Amino acid sequence: MIRVNDEAKPVIRRQTMIRVLIAILCIASCSSATAADKPNMIFIMADDVGIEGLGCYGGVSYKTPNLDRMAAEGVRFTHAYSQPLCTPTRIQLMTGKYNHRNWRSFGILDPKEKTFGHAISAAGYATAIIGKWQLQSYDPPDFPGANKRRSTGMHPKDGGFDEYALFHALHTEDKGSRYANPTMLEGKTGEEGTLKTYKGRYGEDVWVEKILDFFDRHPDQPRFVYYPMALPHWPFQPTPNSEGWDPSKPQETDLRYAKDMIEYMDTTIGNLLAGLEKRKLADSTVVFFYSDNGTHLKVNSKMKDGRTIDGGKATSRQTGIHVPLIVRCPKYMKPGVSNVMVDASDFFATLLDLAGAKPPDDSRRDGISFSHQLFLLKGRVPKAALSMRNAAFFWYDPRPGWDKERFRREVFVVTRYYKYFRDGRFYRLTDKPLEEIVIADKDMTDRDRKVKELLAKYIEEQMQSAPEPPLVNAFGELLK
Repeated sequence: MIRVNDEAKPVIRRQTMIRVLIAILCIASCSSATAADKPNMIFIMADDVGIEGLGCYGGVSYKTPNLDRMAAEGVRFTHAYSQPLCTPTRIQLMTGKYNHRNWRSFGILDPKEKTFGHAISAAGYATAIIGKWQLQSYDPPDFPGANKRRSTGMHPKDGGFDEYALFHALHTEDKGSRYANPTMLEGKTGEEGTLKTYKGRYGEDVWVEKILDFFDRHPDQPRFVYYPMALPHWPFQPTPNSEGWDPSKPQETDLRYAKDMIEYMDTTIGNLLAGLEKRKLADSTVVFFYSDNGTHLKVNSKMKDGRTIDGGKATSRQTGIHVPLIVRCPKYMKPGVSNVMVDASDFFATLLDLAGAKPPDDSRRDGISFSHQLFLLKGRVPKAALSMRNAAFFWYDPRPGWDKERFRREVFVVTRYYKYFRDGRFYRLTDKPLEEIVIADKDMTDRDRKVKELLAKYIEEQMQSAPEPPLVNAFGELLK
């Protein structure tokens, strides 16, 4: 396990050097990996939970024994970041690109993009995406400007995965439920798919069964499943562990069910791990757990240090972007804690690295592999080529899209100790997770001023990599 020492100052690496290091990693990975040493992988992404939702990060409001066990047996990352809202995170992690280089609108993935599904499938893996999609057609038909965006995203048949079973894969009005009596589009690469509703069932239970069945049906190939969960996203409704659970009745929506849903998220992880253990695959399968953004704004959670944390979903506050990341694979990994920074773009490089896969095209990617923080598979990662992220970059503007009228564009950068916005806002991050303190001009030290100058230059460098998308409102109309 490689541990990162506290930084004496923020070190901002030039993008050219980052690309060289990534290329070295990919070349070494692809040339040395064989089918026999390619690990099975499951990438789980929860829907709306910050670090305060898990006991292993100091949360005390919810029982999360399975995720806590994952953390104890694997690597827990203390500085993992997502974008503030789901589509920005999903697009960034699936393509390895920062959002200002591939953004179209909320709920839309550019159909011209290539995902980690394409790359890992090409590397000989059996691949599946099982869970939530919401990247093909988001706006309801009566929303102003919707006719310009509906059906403009990527259909899951083109996402690069051999098989799919997905909630909200078509139009918003066709999506049905993700919880009780779930509806999902099921198909294979190139197939339009068939909508199916599972009466009397719960969404996450069905998806876990499908993941395990997928593993059973492909014993002679390394297997990769991307599992973007539906929990614990609003609407907050009963789970199979809730008192009075009855899928035959209309489901009540109430904030009190948020706790049940966070805990059933953990139950789902436990069921999946138990299924792998039954198949004697748990120790040799790399299981990632991550979240697409922070907890819902109306959910308040307690930390063991006595603080009450208000959810920060959709905001640029630390509570909106500081999320859990746990990776478990006992056969290859030693338990530990990593302080290396990780952002959503890094998963593309990391997954390809572990799979021995080549990038699917020659597009510029922004991620940095953190596979060296996990384990060294035989010959997989040369020790001389280790690189680490020292700053996470955010270009955040979820517009245009339904229900996005309240948002504005925010461009900022986060290091271990600072957060700086392009508009000049400047914060100090403390040793208390999720805490940030405004640095007023009158209180700045010489070091603060130097850091602020470096971070402003870093943002400028990032923005030079592509023309910035036009500034529009929620309806797609240009703003002056």
